[in-house]
Amino acid sequence: MSLNPEYLKEERNQMWRAELRSKTRNKERMLIPRVKMPELAPAIRVKYQDKEVNMGLELSQALTEASRCMDCVNPTCIEGCPVSINIPKFIKHIEQGEILLAAATLKETNALPAVCGRVCPQEKQCESRCFYVEKTDKPAVAIGHLERFAADFERNSGSSNIPDTAKPNGIKIAAVGSGPASLSFAGDMVKYGYDVTVFEALHEIGGVLKYGIPEFRLPNSVVDFELENLRKMGVKFETNYIVGRTSSFDDLREEGYQGFFIASGAGLPRFMEIPGENYNGILSSNEYLTRVNLMGAAMDEKDTPVLKGKNVAVIGGGNTAMDSVRTALRLGAQRAIIIYRRSEAEMPARVEEVKHAKEEGVEFMTLCNPLEYFADQKGRVSGMRLNRMGLGEPDSSGRRRPMPIEGSEFDLDIDLVVVAVGVSPNPLIPSCLPDLKVTKWGTIVVDEDKMQSSISEMFAGGDIVRGGATVILAMGDGRKAAENMDNFLKNKSNQ
Repeated sequence: MSLNPEYLKEERNQMWRAELRSKTRNKERMLIPRVKMPELAPAIRVKYQDKEVNMGLELSQALTEASRCMDCVNPTCIEGCPVSINIPKFIKHIEQGEILLAAATLKETNALPAVCGRVCPQEKQCESRCFYVEKTDKPAVAIGHLERFAADFERNSGSSNIPDTAKPNGIKIAAVGSGPASLSFAGDMVKYGYDVTVFEALHEIGGVLKYGIPEFRLPNSVVDFELENLRKMGVKFETNYIVGRTSSFDDLREEGYQGFFIASGAGLPRFMEIPGENYNGILSSNEYLTRVNLMGAAMDEKDTPVLKGKNVAVIGGGNTAMDSVRTALRLGAQRAIIIYRRSEAEMPARVEEVKHAKEEGVEFMTLCNPLEYFADQKGRVSGMRLNRMGLGEPDSSGRRRPMPIEGSEFDLDIDLVVVAVGVSPNPLIPSCLPDLKVTKWGTIVVDEDKMQSSISEMFAGGDIVRGGATVILAMGDGRKAAENMDNFLKNKSNQ
């Protein structure tokens, strides 16, 4: 799946790239400050659920930022990308003003570039391996901003480059779930010539991209555009279809499906199992965000109900917690609080998401942990008891272990709680496949080099394997599974 070093060398030695490198000296490139993403003002954006916070780069900003890229001989940035985007090539296309060619380069390995440009943690991946970070004290090239720019430019231009696909081979493949892992898998498999159908249990395609990520971070129109490109490539989609209920795997085999990719996600919410957790007004982040993002609960013309609160507490420190607390503000909360048992330094949420939350007025109560909830006479949550925490030695995650401080308990008035402390894998698929090996946590066991499960024709990826991960890591799983399923099916047909 990784790009061949010889191929990268040949690409870099092309005349147009050599001319770009000679046009500006490296010392001059290094003097250019990193671009800042234009943002909607906090006072305006908190009033709207569907207004995107990051506004995207202007052409002049993108051209300048692209010129910071050194077009390194050894592009370590690519090593940090789970889907192996040819990063220098797409950035150099932007620098020369060929934005549509940049977008086409992205699509060579990434089925969802406009999505990834918005929600991927580039600061922990490709940008962390940038020359500027590894060799200087300067900030990385804004790879994520440029990826978003190129993808948005193509969409707004009215043109859409559809990647080439091989001649159809007639072999039917089923992908279960329509989140990023499945979409990435499907995009690569149709490129190989397979007849791919994606089966989705809900009424809309997109999985976590639609139900889990608010429109102020990822507009549904952006996701829909990427999905339409996959349709044009030949991917088929079936909604309201629960594999294991609507049809069994045996039924699908009888219909001619020869390979299966399981990417049914981790949609089972976790709670803390503390007293009072069953009171009204205590929701999982899954339910809360799905009602708002997928079912339009924030829109006047929709009749989907969602509980609202004036004093809202969100338990957790990841991106889902940030999405939930910022959603609460947009639904009218006067006070929106993040409660996290470690310090801010240990928070898994992206730095940008924490920054945006603070700008919007979110309060952060770190080193605090809920102990129990209280309710009013109607059974609606009205308060919670917490204790303060200290940090001990690092645990298996590498983060310092939170330790309760004796005698530090205190009470907090709240009228809505959103619990965002993690999710568990969807148990349906393993329950109807007794030969499928799973871990004690319910995740599917796979060969990590191939993403192949204990059932040879079944591969898996995304949260059903990882138990909760980023969009781009799930997409990397999908690409790896597609490459290895293709090899598996070809070897099987040659036997």
